[in-house]
Amino acid sequence: MQTWQQLYSPLGSLGLSALAAVIPIVFFFLALAVFRLKGHVAGSITLALSILVAIFAFQMPADMALAAAGYGFAYGLWPIAWIIVAAVFLYKLTVKSGQFEVIRSSVLSITDDQRLQVLLIGFCFGAFLEGAAGFGAPVAITAALLVGLGFNPLYAAGLCLIANTAPVAFGALGIPIIVAGQVTGIDAFKIGAMTGRQLPLLSLFVPFWLVFMMDGLRGVKETWPAALVAGLSFAVTQYFTSNFIGPEL
Repeated sequence: MQTWQQLYSPLGSLGLSALAAVIPIVFFFLALAVFRLKGHVAGSITLALSILVAIFAFQMPADMALAAAGYGFAYGLWPIAWIIVAAVFLYKLTVKSGQFEVIRSSVLSITDDQRLQVLLIGFCFGAFLEGAAGFGAPVAITAALLVGLGFNPLYAAGLCLIANTAPVAFGALGIPIIVAGQVTGIDAFKIGAMTGRQLPLLSLFVPFWLVFMMDGLRGVKETWPAALVAGLSFAVTQYFTSNFIGPEL
């Protein structure tokens, strides 16, 4: 079996090599934000560009570059795609069966305060969906729920994206941590435990930041008990779960 050892400075300069490595990432963002290409088109071009950079800039054998791309596609198709399909299917099912309206009315029966609705749906429910589905589905589903409650679509999407910063490191079933362990050779449990020691401060801060984004300091003063309960309960659970159970939960 052919082996290849990656060169971290193939262009003779670490800075130039880093610039070469970042070309596909920059192009992907430009393709989506500037050129307005569809996701699958931007992704396909970025993949081809990544293979070219690997072959010509980092001197990776062509057959190995193609094999690595194929492996990445297959690995992403099984543990990632099926989770997204299941999440979207569940969302469509709730809408079609009328249960989406039940969720909406249930939230409204708890509170009509939009700041608390964001904490309940964007932060709390979004964190649950991130662990169960991940890969963008939580933001899409929670934003749709907030729109149903009367939020502006763009405003709802922005709030849900901010709320998703707390649980996103562990993704769905801990896949980002597990993959990091496979790539680096470090025990995934150790990576998850260290991640779980860093994130609680962020998790505690995010609910307050959400309220501040919506209503400034006045909103924080009026809703700080709810924000504290949401952030602290998630932060404590995140710490103990990642350090004593595992990244999957």
